Amino acid sequence: MICEMLFSTSVRGTPPTALPMNSTTEPLAFDIVARIAECAPDLRSAERKVAALILDDLTGASRASIGALAQQAEVSAATVTRFAKAVGCRDVRELKLRLAQAAAVGQRFLKASTSADTPEPLATRVFDEVQTALTHNHALLRQAPLAQAAAALREARMIYVFGMGGGSTALADEMRFRLVRLGRPVATYQEGLLQRMVASTVSRECVVIALSATGRVPEIVESCRIARSYGATLIMLTAPASPLAKLADWLIPIVAFETDFIYKPSSSRYAMMMALDVLVTELAVSLGDESRELLRRMKHALDAHRGGDDRQPIGD
Repeated sequence: MICEMLFSTSVRGTPPTALPMNSTTEPLAFDIVARIAECAPDLRSAERKVAALILDDLTGASRASIGALAQQAEVSAATVTRFAKAVGCRDVRELKLRLAQAAAVGQRFLKASTSADTPEPLATRVFDEVQTALTHNHALLRQAPLAQAAAALREARMIYVFGMGGGSTALADEMRFRLVRLGRPVATYQEGLLQRMVASTVSRECVVIALSATGRVPEIVESCRIARSYGATLIMLTAPASPLAKLADWLIPIVAFETDFIYKPSSSRYAMMMALDVLVTELAVSLGDESRELLRRMKHALDAHRGGDDRQPIGD
């Protein structure tokens, strides 16, 4: 069983050894919710009562005293202590700390939704949330330093685009595709170590574009800090007041508007796409005849290959 693999035990009835601590005596990270669910089938019946109580209300359990937990679960205080050790905690204090950390993720990820929670068609709900994200971010873009960021891209000897995670990884490539159309020298890096390596090679003639809905991905923040130390201009499409935003020479703000409907991808992707499109369009307009001629060549090459009328998009 899972718990038997995770912990060392002697005989049935002897509490398993708690997980080791690191050099600063902080507990090593693990998902306490998943751990309790995995271990529950192997627990004594009294301990399973504690597990059920905790999984039903993480926040309440994290704040309750050992006596209160025991009373609510209708078990002894000693049972609560044994339960804490059975799921890999040193004591009840560590258990409550882990429960508080798990609860901080948000109750919306802990409660199952029903069809009553989504009475409208899914297409309508997804559309409404995308529209809300675009509307709010449109107001931010109207105040963003787009002309200055575009000027930096226009003058750059080399442009590097950093993105990590689901949305930002894909949109980093989208940024590269769009800049290539305008004849810009650009490369995309989505792996943390490569980003760090590239950041150490930049100069004052380089621009780094970083994409991050949260602005808190440690690898991107550190790579951008390195690039900044070597003089690169940093353009950030990210959350205002985030660690990444604080490094920006030119900040294009992205604000995510997340709802309790957790099953669809984040609508912040659309907000970032809009910001990307506006920035690249600003650059294209500023290039004038140069960008027009490059786009004409590209359209000519594509139409000669695939056929079709003049209103087909550049790209497919």
